[in-house]
Amino acid sequence: MSLTFSFAKSLKSKADTAVIFLTKEKKLTASGVALDKQAGGLIKHALSNEANFKADLGETFTITLPTKSDFARVVCLGLGDFKDIDPIKAETAGGKLFLSLDKAGAQSVAVMVDALPKLKTIKLEVLSAHILNGIELRAYSFTKYKTKKSEKKPLSKITMAGDVHTKAKSLFQTLNHINKGVFLARDLVNEPPNTLYPEAYAQIIKDELKPLGVEVEVLDEKKMTKLGMGAIMAVGKGSERQPRMVIMRWNGVPKSKKTDRPVSLVGKGVTFDTGGISLKPGAGMDEMKMDMGGSAAVVGAMKAIALRKAKVNIVAIVGLAENMPSHNAYRPGDIITSYAGKTIEVLNTDAEGRLVLADCLTYIQEKYKPLFIIDLATLTGAMMVALGHEYCGTFVNDNKLWDQMEQASADTGEKLWRMPLDPVWKTEMESQVADLQNLGNVGRFAGACTAAGFLEHFVEDGTPWAHMDIAGTAWSKQDKPTTPKFGSGFGVRVLDKLIQDHYEA
Repeated sequence: MSLTFSFAKSLKSKADTAVIFLTKEKKLTASGVALDKQAGGLIKHALSNEANFKADLGETFTITLPTKSDFARVVCLGLGDFKDIDPIKAETAGGKLFLSLDKAGAQSVAVMVDALPKLKTIKLEVLSAHILNGIELRAYSFTKYKTKKSEKKPLSKITMAGDVHTKAKSLFQTLNHINKGVFLARDLVNEPPNTLYPEAYAQIIKDELKPLGVEVEVLDEKKMTKLGMGAIMAVGKGSERQPRMVIMRWNGVPKSKKTDRPVSLVGKGVTFDTGGISLKPGAGMDEMKMDMGGSAAVVGAMKAIALRKAKVNIVAIVGLAENMPSHNAYRPGDIITSYAGKTIEVLNTDAEGRLVLADCLTYIQEKYKPLFIIDLATLTGAMMVALGHEYCGTFVNDNKLWDQMEQASADTGEKLWRMPLDPVWKTEMESQVADLQNLGNVGRFAGACTAAGFLEHFVEDGTPWAHMDIAGTAWSKQDKPTTPKFGSGFGVRVLDKLIQDHYEA
């Protein structure tokens, strides 16, 4: 993305489009008054005669200006009555503003920020920074494989002009670091499975994170087989592209203050999921390239954390495998042995994500003794049935951790909904012929809950743990105000906010 942002007290270079903020009363700010005077009263006239424009939050109205004006057009951005505006709503307004600017063919934009006397629920610099952040989030596109480039010149430059430019710039720079993590996660999810397979994915992680100071270690199939990681290796048996486990370490606390217990993240990275021998229906199978969305969120979060130079120690692990049917694939009825030494009866090869996570969870606890573990996975269709595409079902065994996650969710707009962990579902995952089975006895009922119950067998007593089933939120078939359709990058922002607020030194 080539869109650049700059900040100044006053505009020093030309732009083709001006943006002004309007309250519900449609009263022009100082910049709007100056523009209107230059345009011979055209802006006031147009606003007074456009009854359909109510200046509600995020509503826009574009006015073409006379040739004598400094700008070709002005876009009026409604901010409503300010009663309940917050950073997330400001980002939504920014996302809608981007669509208006794009439709108008704007290439360079000046966002004119003036004092808003009635603004009480949010500081002007915070409002401005998050409006720009909404623009940046919505401007994302994945056109890597387009051979014919668009003839339309895209929006390339935005300048925020106003007295709060210094504070707004500082806030936006932090948000921009996080966005880069979000965009990496989106890119990974959108990447086709013929180019994003375990070995290639591991290399991308190295290329993205090592230059930022993240230590990256890759376990290949030989190392994992030697270690006894029979669960993740079983999932990848049917593919010529063998599994990988990638360990990422960010040491943000000086050695003199270093704690022995890092925070930890775990991600499911099934780069393509056919279901294996328990083959999925053909319709919609192309979307199964997004079955590595949990790992993408973890990798994206690590990039954001490294770019921010966060003062925290973090270890993250992603398990990467391709679930394919072949003469060598694992089968329903097989019994495999996990890294924890627990045997697992395979009842369905399409319940593979929990097997990948099982070995990752055991490894991260054994090697690092973390303060807590959060795993993310596009784990069950049952979660989409329960919560659709709006909320991420979250299973948590620690109330303090949940309270922190819930606040981070509210602050970022990445919606989490707490789901129940009940001993009955953990017990249901016990097998009559092995230690565990990878499918519940009641079929599709409570499928997300039994999956969490299975994972719970691999969490040591006393370890705070959360399982985020992002099946419905990692991928969207429709555009949203700050997220184009397909890969969403969900999880990066809520993880970063949680760590930033509660675990940084």
